Amino acid sequence: MGNQQILLIILGMIIVGVAVTVAIILVNENAVTANRDAIAADLLNLSVKAQQYYNTPSSMAGGGHTYIGLTADAAGMLRLVSPAFSNNGNGVYTIRTAGTTSQVVIEGLGNVELSDGSFPTISCVIRPGNATVTIEN
Repeated sequence: MGNQQILLIILGMIIVGVAVTVAIILVNENAVTANRDAIAADLLNLSVKAQQYYNTPSSMAGGGHTYIGLTADAAGMLRLVSPAFSNNGNGVYTIRTAGTTSQVVIEGLGNVELSDGSFPTISCVIRPGNATVTIEN
């Protein structure tokens, strides 16, 4: 085999290696983006549940126009959703800041590892009539 053929084989192997590396990076970034989107959708679903809790009278196991019953523990989450939802295929959801008369903060921790070893973290501040989703990591 001539030198030119060997150089072409080596060049071809380098190009294939770079292409595979770029493809792996793009797939990982796509997985992270998809996980963040799924967490945000779940948080918006939880915000609807929190709004329902807020608007339900306290005599019917609701908040009676407060978020106070939504405590920052498993019992607070159980007022909104089942344990299966609060730990699903997209991530783990917890109440970060216990409910007050005017707001509650729910956090979602993703299950796809980021390049720095952490996991996507998104929070949702829920107030009467609106919810604000913030990507933290």
